Amino acid sequence: MAKKANSSNHCSFCGRSEQEVNLLISGMTGFICDMCAEQAHEIVNDSFQSNTKSDMDLTLPTLPKPAQIKDFLDLYVIKQENAKRFLSVSVYNHYKRILQKSGKDDVEIEKSNIIMVGETGTGKTLLARTIAKMLQVPFTIVDATVLTEAGYVGEDIESILTRLLQVADYNVNAAERGIVFIDEIDKIARKSDNPSITRDVSGEGVQQGLLKLLEGSVVNVPPQGGRKHPEQRMIAVNTKNILFICGGAFDGIEKKIAQRLNTRVVGYAAGNQSSAIDRNNLMKYITPLDLKSFGLIPEIIGRLPVLTYLEPLDREALLRILAEPKNSIIRQYQKLFEMDGVTLSFEHNACEYIVDKAIEFKLGARGLRSIVEAIMIEAMFTLPSEEKNEEKRKMHVTREYAAGQLEKSDLHHLKVA
Repeated sequence: MAKKANSSNHCSFCGRSEQEVNLLISGMTGFICDMCAEQAHEIVNDSFQSNTKSDMDLTLPTLPKPAQIKDFLDLYVIKQENAKRFLSVSVYNHYKRILQKSGKDDVEIEKSNIIMVGETGTGKTLLARTIAKMLQVPFTIVDATVLTEAGYVGEDIESILTRLLQVADYNVNAAERGIVFIDEIDKIARKSDNPSITRDVSGEGVQQGLLKLLEGSVVNVPPQGGRKHPEQRMIAVNTKNILFICGGAFDGIEKKIAQRLNTRVVGYAAGNQSSAIDRNNLMKYITPLDLKSFGLIPEIIGRLPVLTYLEPLDREALLRILAEPKNSIIRQYQKLFEMDGVTLSFEHNACEYIVDKAIEFKLGARGLRSIVEAIMIEAMFTLPSEEKNEEKRKMHVTREYAAGQLEKSDLHHLKVA
């Protein structure tokens, strides 16, 4: 309880009298003022935070080797061998850098952030999420399209770290070893090389703001995000050990790659040079120079030293994606039906039909789920309400059933000419 004014009462911690403080709280044998109480609260929080067990209990002996990381990725991601190797090595070296003991040679290993380039639906986000799942570190996905330069409508750059803190339950030590996936990085490309009367606050302005995060610096992060709570206490986060993985489709960059490769060169050697280039997958020839010509500033390209590409998915890959991975779409629906006591199975012809439709609609791997959802929606509506009859508790999806259900849905209007 708070004591009434008395000149003989003093705070037992700072020695201030009751007249010098806003509130003096009495105890069994002493007093504490409001300012000392607030400081004590902060000290207790900091103590609990430092003693909290980190979400990453990795040590050098237990750190998965690149081959082990790739084997784990193989369970969830089909194909993309090149991207898997690059990611496995880069992530291994990154956490090896964090776990290294300071030596006498003064050799400091720099951080190697990653940028992945590939068409939508090829597995960029899935690769990053799967690696974070294996290492059991805080992981967050941020859409670069909502970011704007500080002082303008939109989300500030610091909101990236706010989300990471939220995922880590505000454990700063764990967040500082987490992984951030910045999606749609190509959407913040510089709009034009020509000067404009208006500022490019969602393009080059965001790239400039990202520099300090990618390189590694101490950033004051608002725990509640944004500028809506200016009175909130900031949390200092060091981004030195945070791994940033950027991904983007970079639609149209193939033209810039083709121009650089000079595929239309005139001369006797033109035929041999053109035949050696895989025109169906120009993305494999991508270099930092192509990213610069697309609109990324040189400074941000330098802070994303590991550049890898994802191959476009063919029919065979889509068939495997549908059924093979641990969390494949078919297994997910089988699990959903199993919870209602229904055994679900798909014939191979039905899977081929689903893949053909995904290719026809040009939806890629993301479209597989939309098509399966359209096919299974009626069964998912009626089966849970039916009586438990052993004969009715089994469902086998044939090509004819899949075609009939898809024809009833609105999805068949997506056919691309």
